[in-house]
Amino acid sequence: MIDLNSDLGEGFGIWRLGDDDALLDVVTSANVACGFHAGDPSTMRRVCERAAARGVAVGAQVSYRDLAGFGRRFIDVDPRELADEVLYQIGALEACARAAGTSVTYVKPHGALYNATVHHDGQAAAVVAGVRAFGDLPVLGLPGSRLLHHAARAGLRPVREAFADRAYTPEGTLVPRREPGAVLGDADAVLAQVLRLAERGELVAADGSVIEVDVDSVCVHGDTPGAVEHARVIRAALASAGVDVARFVPGATRLAE
Repeated sequence: MIDLNSDLGEGFGIWRLGDDDALLDVVTSANVACGFHAGDPSTMRRVCERAAARGVAVGAQVSYRDLAGFGRRFIDVDPRELADEVLYQIGALEACARAAGTSVTYVKPHGALYNATVHHDGQAAAVVAGVRAFGDLPVLGLPGSRLLHHAARAGLRPVREAFADRAYTPEGTLVPRREPGAVLGDADAVLAQVLRLAERGELVAADGSVIEVDVDSVCVHGDTPGAVEHARVIRAALASAGVDVARFVPGATRLAE
């Protein structure tokens, strides 16, 4: 079984980014922006309503307070403040989710915060502290990251994630977006990466080396060109390969094809 997630609700006000409705017809988990890097109350509530109607899990995609930079700039936030900001974002999305008849079922950092928590022990612990203050929610992160280490130590479920549309370094981290080839735009390359992950537990790094990795969820970025088609092709191919595409949240059942 494997979960298919995507970053949604990343517009702001009158601006829209990505096709949330189309992706909600394909993915099993929705990482909803909570207003710090993107999103606003109306967008958050709308995505939660549409996710609930489709049986898609709602997750809080927490970020640095960085609307101008779309959360892709590192900020050296005091750990206590960062924990409180994570708690605040989860709580805001939970209010929208409850109004939509659902709830927040997991947490995933976004952008620079996601990357920082791979190695930055203080910020990883702070994110987990914010999640733990809210409740017992699973945490999505890179396999082997400090984030998942601290999540496990805090008694939270660590959920190992890989990306369908991102290139990897030989160390198993993401190639920085500023470098050429960091984002995979070719549908065949995206599909090949996901199928190799699902069938062989492997990724091929940018230098051609092979990385062994076990994952529970695969992300398709909602703002990547061709994201909807990528998601559709991935889900169909996984089903054809005998891989059950389903939510990872406890007690979740397999969604209808």
